[in-house]
Amino acid sequence: MLFSYWDGLRGARAAPERGEIEPGEIRHILADTFVLEIDPARRAVFRLGGTRLCALFGRELKGEPLHGLWPADAQDEMQHLIDIVVDETAGLVAGIAGETAAGDGLRLELLLLPLRHGGKTHARVMGSLAPAAAAPWIGFRPLTHLRTVSHRVIWPSGRPLPRETQVDEAVERRRRLVLYRGGRQV
Repeated sequence: MLFSYWDGLRGARAAPERGEIEPGEIRHILADTFVLEIDPARRAVFRLGGTRLCALFGRELKGEPLHGLWPADAQDEMQHLIDIVVDETAGLVAGIAGETAAGDGLRLELLLLPLRHGGKTHARVMGSLAPAAAAPWIGFRPLTHLRTVSHRVIWPSGRPLPRETQVDEAVERRRRLVLYRGGRQV
């Protein structure tokens, strides 16, 4: 839902302006969403965090860096994912495994989408972090460990893929050609 909203706002542009976001338009998912500010050191810091998102960690996230939710040995990887979103102006979806200090596990989905702010790129990121299924302990026991399980870049429609991932047109046509055995027996 968030990606569709973002994609509709951006139109033919690489990313919509932060000021175009109308919270009422995404009210059903607002509690799972956030806005990050990209600071001069290129860290993504929470400017806004939804109530369910903050409940997952048992605290207000405003002012904290996103990569700080990961253990020290995984923070560079998270920073790399943020760099992909802002440098390539592309969305990113990641599978996340979360765990409480008591060992309760939770599967989450992270969505990161670039925003422009004041005409500048590399300024804001909009996203969501939501559990795949509700857990009865959310809000009582905070997540203390996050681990990125998978991720994929979501290239906006109509935008060419990076040069190294473009496929030769003739090869692609052959992949789509399927021959079925048939015809008449004589």
